[in-house]
Amino acid sequence: MTLKSVTINGRQIGPDFPPYIIAEMSGNHNGDINRALALMEEAKTAGADAVKLQTYTADTMTIDHDGEDFMVRGGLWDGYKLFELYEEAHTPWEWHERLFKKGRELGLTVFSTPFDPTAVDFLEGFDPPAYKIASFEVVDLDLIAKVAQTGKPMIISTGMAAISEISDAVTTARENGGNELILLHCVSAYPAPADDANLRTISNLSETFSTIGGLSDHTHGIAVSVAAIAQGASVIEKHFTLRRADGGPDATFSLEPEELADLVQSTRMAWLALGDVNYEREKSETQSMIFRRSLYITEDIAAGEELTKDNVRVIRPGYGLAPKYLGQVLGRQTKDDVKRGTALAWNLLR
Repeated sequence: MTLKSVTINGRQIGPDFPPYIIAEMSGNHNGDINRALALMEEAKTAGADAVKLQTYTADTMTIDHDGEDFMVRGGLWDGYKLFELYEEAHTPWEWHERLFKKGRELGLTVFSTPFDPTAVDFLEGFDPPAYKIASFEVVDLDLIAKVAQTGKPMIISTGMAAISEISDAVTTARENGGNELILLHCVSAYPAPADDANLRTISNLSETFSTIGGLSDHTHGIAVSVAAIAQGASVIEKHFTLRRADGGPDATFSLEPEELADLVQSTRMAWLALGDVNYEREKSETQSMIFRRSLYITEDIAAGEELTKDNVRVIRPGYGLAPKYLGQVLGRQTKDDVKRGTALAWNLLR
């Protein structure tokens, strides 16, 4: 049976609830804690539910090495040495206390992606309401087990992962007490082409693994995220920044504050629009009924005169008999004189 909902910091997340929007700060603080705090304020103003951090150091991610294996070739970070990239992009651990405190002051949920066991131990000191496993760490089953053992809800991105690897991650989480699971479909390209999104995977993930589904979206703009709601996404994670022109490791595929606000509103509108399977007339349609076509007398008719295609037509508005009765009324006689522009009714006929 598919999981109905997950609760993070009192907020229920699932198909029956508005989309949960996670604003991913990543390295867009550009090494300035005041910018990080400003990003949190903008996320709150935009209506995001949570801000997500990343908790690692360059030393916990890789080693400082000049070998070709440790160089980034191609893409957004072409030419970087891995150690240098992570050194530039990481969120200093000494910032975390202020960032979690800021979240509490704003009424904004804050949690993080730990990238190794020491980060989990560190983050537990702030009692985060959830944890995120990054796509690149979905194969690190020891890390998944350690996070699951905290008993907190887990959000797992599935970028690059084969279905067998997703299965291993989900099994490991559940075997270690991680039963509140959200799986985010993800394309781990930066930026990701929209035509690689394959959003139909979202509902299949939920059904296959009995979890809540969502999208970690690295495409430009918000269109793919909004479309994901129609494919069953209950969670949208999107990188954001103050201004792309300011630069930063993830700036080019991040949303600015106004765009983040648009994302929040548009995804919630899309969720509301899903509704239910319904063939009944909506209340909002009632006033439009008068503009349907119906049968009207289109020429003055004397009492006893027959109806013909010359004196009765199917036209707007919709106060007369339904058009389907045209064949039944043709050849019938009127009881009394009938003026042009009269809505045809049965009681006018003999």
